Amino acid sequence: MAKEIWKPGNMLYPLPVVLVSVAGRDGRYNLLTVAWAGTVCTNPPMVSISVRPERYSYPVLRETGEFVINLTTRELAYATDYCGVKSGRDVDKFRDLGLTPLPGEKVRAPLLGESPVNIECKVARMMPLGSHHMFLAEVVAVHADEKYMDERRRFHLEKAEPIVYSHGAYFVCGEQLGTFGYSVKKK
Repeated sequence: MAKEIWKPGNMLYPLPVVLVSVAGRDGRYNLLTVAWAGTVCTNPPMVSISVRPERYSYPVLRETGEFVINLTTRELAYATDYCGVKSGRDVDKFRDLGLTPLPGEKVRAPLLGESPVNIECKVARMMPLGSHHMFLAEVVAVHADEKYMDERRRFHLEKAEPIVYSHGAYFVCGEQLGTFGYSVKKK
């Protein structure tokens, strides 16, 4: 089996692609697309996002220490791309895309109404790492859209058709192959 050797780089694909919402101290909302996001810890619940300092929302993140991670879907794919290529310096992304900002419970940053899951976060620490700075944050509230709940109150994110990002392209998540522990489950 032949393999090519490439220069060192981040090849951990696909990535979750999320829309991060922020609110400036002036009350202005913005959405930015982030593909450098992930789970860090279960207890306490923590996540991270990595953002370039040149991004319009970077100083807002630094000043307020609050943001919301909004999961993306097939329906939000266009908005996800738009929010990654348009700057909040120049456009009002909520208005331009007809998206709904909803009030958070614990942070001033808005929830994206069209997202199936909204994760309210408070920054615990910011780490300059090079091209990106990582915001390590505690999860302070999670909102799940009731339209993806079944009669037993079990949440079905797959019905929202979540999307991921890989090498400059967006993909809808595919079929379920198993559940945790299925490889060792007794038949």
